[in-house]
Amino acid sequence: MSQETQPRSSAVDVSIPSVARMYDYYLGGKDNYAVDREACDELSKVVPSTQVLAINNRRFLQRVVRWLAREHGIRQFVDHGSGLPTQDNVHQVAQQVDPESRVVYVDNDPIVLAHGRALLEENANTAVIQADMRDTEGIFTSPEVERLIDFDRPVAALFVSVLHCIPDSDDPAGLIKRVADRLVPGSFLVVCQLVSEDAATRDFVTNFMAESTQGHWGRVRQEHELAGFLDGLEIQEPGLVEVSTWKPDAELGPKQLTKEWIEFGGVARKV
Repeated sequence: MSQETQPRSSAVDVSIPSVARMYDYYLGGKDNYAVDREACDELSKVVPSTQVLAINNRRFLQRVVRWLAREHGIRQFVDHGSGLPTQDNVHQVAQQVDPESRVVYVDNDPIVLAHGRALLEENANTAVIQADMRDTEGIFTSPEVERLIDFDRPVAALFVSVLHCIPDSDDPAGLIKRVADRLVPGSFLVVCQLVSEDAATRDFVTNFMAESTQGHWGRVRQEHELAGFLDGLEIQEPGLVEVSTWKPDAELGPKQLTKEWIEFGGVARKV
């Protein structure tokens, strides 16, 4: 494993909730702090489905990576906004199909870099870089990406449960287009984000998370907005859906009993 630090802070601020650490807490992880747990508990009072939603989202990521590796022969993955390592990470799923699969994790949270370094210490085909996922140029020209990823071959670019962290002013649709433009035909983009068709839910969660994280948040959107991010790409079956229904392995996963918000997305191919 190699790691690369962009010119950004390596300090972990434990006074402000982190989206990555909140997600870790919802998944039953231990790499979180009291401030993260308190924010999750407050959020769950209004949107009680959040923990199950997080679990189902993680399982979606694992199914997508396995499907891309097995069915489409994808051997290169760039995971934008990867979050903290947990069980069955992207490289573990992909390398079960082919040990030569290559994965780069990208996150701006310094704790992700620290834990990724420990997890991937002896995995030469995997790297983690600390970078802002909006910095496409910086990511794609970083030494670790250039070492591991051959952009003359198909790549899977992952944006799983991260686009809601990007405000409209930073143009998430433009980010997807920039990344797609750099990939060869036959590449894939995996995109999902938190959506709600209820305006009150969208407003509450957006405001709560923006205040809790001191601005490190974008917006809960609507389904049609995510669809617009993928214009010009070929959306794969079964289309854009609530992620627990995307090619489910079985009916064994936890059920989201309330639908005040959902994780919504799918897979698109560059043709």
